[in-house]
Amino acid sequence: MFKTFDDLATHLLAGGVLDHDAAKGVLNSPDDEVLGLVAAAGRLRRAHFGNRVKVNYLVNLKSGLCPEDCGYCSQRLGSATPILKYSWLSAEETVRQASAGVEGGASRVCLVASGRGPGDRDVDRAAGVVEAVKAAHPHIEVCACLGILQDGQAQRLRLAGVDAYNHNLNTSESRYADICSTHTYDDRVGTVEKAKAAGLSPCSGLIVGMGETDDELIEAIFALRELDSDSIPINFLMPFDGTPLAGTWELTPLRSLRILALARFACPATEIRMAGGREMHLRSLQPLALHVANSLFLGDYLTSEGQAARTDLAMITDAGFEVLGPEQQERPATSVPIRHRGAGTDQAPNA
Repeated sequence: MFKTFDDLATHLLAGGVLDHDAAKGVLNSPDDEVLGLVAAAGRLRRAHFGNRVKVNYLVNLKSGLCPEDCGYCSQRLGSATPILKYSWLSAEETVRQASAGVEGGASRVCLVASGRGPGDRDVDRAAGVVEAVKAAHPHIEVCACLGILQDGQAQRLRLAGVDAYNHNLNTSESRYADICSTHTYDDRVGTVEKAKAAGLSPCSGLIVGMGETDDELIEAIFALRELDSDSIPINFLMPFDGTPLAGTWELTPLRSLRILALARFACPATEIRMAGGREMHLRSLQPLALHVANSLFLGDYLTSEGQAARTDLAMITDAGFEVLGPEQQERPATSVPIRHRGAGTDQAPNA
């Protein structure tokens, strides 16, 4: 074990790898050492990303009507959560919504559709939407999140201009059957591998606070390291009524900071994104979390409201960071509208 978290950061900056014992030390750090933990994780964050924050923006292409039974999700089969339900947005409406995020400084637009996975006709539809977004904003990254992919679909998306594909592992392999029974952990890993093979940047992360043990959390983060995900969104469970995990409150602001720090120590050079539920669980410590995470979602999530977009942008600049985005300098923060998406518990991309 390392004497201090600063020693651990020095070890990792020199090319070392976080092991299980050190990971346990991060998660079990005393409350009065968390500031030191954040400072040490911040050394890694600054070494690889400076003071920049990547801003991402979600567009929910298709909401609800999902046949899967993921226990955390407001869009799941049999969910009683009151959410908006609709089929595919038009290309014009998608571009309109994507433009709102771009005007606020987003450098990546994430296009998300509920469901187990797309049919070939759905992929063609999504490809047309991507082409429209790229035509309007040629320098913006587009990440697709459409569910479990079949052979050849990742290649079709790549040809249409998709830059990245999100498919979260969500939890550890050993715990996965407790969270979902309609598809497997291997299905999720297989989709990420298909995306990578097609030349798409892999985006895969977690939902924490679902009852996982420390060992299961470490297992999941180490699996993401092994998967070599380019970006890791960390979602914090929003346990709204109408889902099997309703009433599950296991996270505190300090626990949430430790989890972000664990991801940073495990994957020092990877984009770590504080995603769905950060407002609920990090609360007033969100600015402190920016010293660990280098990415966030702007404004709302899939079926639930996030922090006001102008508040997010003020938080970034007030903390001494700057937004990384091709149009950030030309677009005022106050131009970003806040859209109500209906009550829900869906996390950031996790179809």
